[in-house]
Amino acid sequence: MDTRGGSLMKQADATGKDMGGDQFDHQSDDHQMVKAVNKKMVDSPKSFDGIPVPMGIFFTVFFSLVYYLLIRWREKIRNSTPLHVVTMTEMAAIITFFASCIYLLGFFGMSFVQATPFIDTEEEEELDETTPCGAAVSCESDIVPVKQVVKKETEMAATETIVTKEDEEVIQAVVSGKTPSYSLESKLGDCKRAAFIRRVALERITGKSLDGLPLEGLDYESILGQCCEMPVGYVQIPVGIAGPLLLDGKEFSVPMATTEGCLVASTNRGCKAIYASGGATSILLKDGMTRAPVVRFATAKRAAELKFFLEEPLNFETLASVFNKSSRFGRLQTIRCAIAGKNLYIRFTCSTGDAMGMNMVSKGVQNVLEYLHADFPDMDVIGISGNYCSDKKPAAVNWIEGRGKSVVCEAIIPEEVVNKVLKTNVASLVELNMLKNLTGSAMAGALGGFNAHASNIVSAVYLATGQDPAQNVESSHCITMMEAVNDGRDLHVSVTMPSIEVGTVGGGTQLASQSACLNLLGVKGANKESAGENARQLAKVVAGSVLAGELSLMSAIAAGQLVKSHMKYNRSNKDVSAKH
Repeated sequence: MDTRGGSLMKQADATGKDMGGDQFDHQSDDHQMVKAVNKKMVDSPKSFDGIPVPMGIFFTVFFSLVYYLLIRWREKIRNSTPLHVVTMTEMAAIITFFASCIYLLGFFGMSFVQATPFIDTEEEEELDETTPCGAAVSCESDIVPVKQVVKKETEMAATETIVTKEDEEVIQAVVSGKTPSYSLESKLGDCKRAAFIRRVALERITGKSLDGLPLEGLDYESILGQCCEMPVGYVQIPVGIAGPLLLDGKEFSVPMATTEGCLVASTNRGCKAIYASGGATSILLKDGMTRAPVVRFATAKRAAELKFFLEEPLNFETLASVFNKSSRFGRLQTIRCAIAGKNLYIRFTCSTGDAMGMNMVSKGVQNVLEYLHADFPDMDVIGISGNYCSDKKPAAVNWIEGRGKSVVCEAIIPEEVVNKVLKTNVASLVELNMLKNLTGSAMAGALGGFNAHASNIVSAVYLATGQDPAQNVESSHCITMMEAVNDGRDLHVSVTMPSIEVGTVGGGTQLASQSACLNLLGVKGANKESAGENARQLAKVVAGSVLAGELSLMSAIAAGQLVKSHMKYNRSNKDVSAKH
């Protein structure tokens, strides 16, 4: 038979002949590997390595045999002849009948399983005998196998990820504790190799398999020192596209990384409604990142003296010049202070160009604190961050004063679009928004959470574009407003988001996947014409996407479609983690 395994062997032989005798000798180990994973395939029983039997003749013979045997069976019953007593003719007919049945089964049934591979256990045993050390190749290569299954296209081939003797020594050192896992990158000088060794060592230490967590496909050099420490792989998150979002006269295809079903589809419906209504409009209200150190004095009076000094307008220019030395993009905007006894919290706000800016503002703050020591030598710096910033925590100061980009986005949705696209009516949306997003949130004591699900959209866009996902906390501060306009026929909808913290340079934005999503939005990297414009545009896209998401979800709730849609589209019974 010309099986797939046989084809592999022929290809290997042909390759060896093309390469020449000497080179093929060096490929002998690989040849053994190919042989070890050779698959026996069940060929179509239509051929049996010969000329197919003409179907007309076959059926004639088959039914003739059936007719002959039935006649003989009937005669034996009539004559009371034992059925087990058969003549040579009857025996030949019975044997031919069973052979015909087997042929018929093969012709019509075996085609369903002819592509099912199975491993030749005899060849596996033969390979084990030829490699006494139990390795996948010869012992001379000092290779230690690590079990792994690789699926290639439609064939399942058993293969092994190999660990060299040199790698094995490092793995043993990590397992024993002689080599710290965190030092592998610096010791080896190869980030991918370090991730592989750390992964194998972790599996041996814990006794848990990391099968299913990808290792290949990530540039580990790109995350070194800025994105993730001690990597052992990466997590796959599907990215969907919502849009086009028509915002300020431009169309945007919004990438959303999420594992929540219906989220992208819902946001996409909101984008459709906005597009059909002529688009949305966004306004940037503020742009400034904050950092607030906490300093302590011996007395509250002394802390108050520094507060007055910092808030004196005549001193601002001097402090700004000191602050601005830290970066060519960072520019000090304001200083706000709050006292708690003898402790002073100083909230610095500065522009940061196209970067999200946490490191930039922190460096500027450090410069100012060092400068202040000359006039306030008794100042004790407790921490560069005193939580008055406030970063990655829900806080009223961000809700009131803003942090990062403060954006408001609005649209007027005609009655016709509300009815046909959103499947509800203006009056229902206005009433629901008042009782749910405003009154309901107030009853819950919400802080910045006067919306339906702004966090959903913010998180998805943040993950897709390489933002800090933890900053979703304050970036999702949002109040959604809905009002009937034009004599109650149309809907005015808006979202106000005071603290969207985004950047288009630095951090995770430079990773290949996230960079591609930023490029899709047209905001990749730094804007060379106007510093900070790309980051500001990204913030507006986030707000516009939230507007679309709010519009669609509120409509689904008003129309009573929320549970129905989730039961229909978000209840898959597939176990995609099962191994086949």
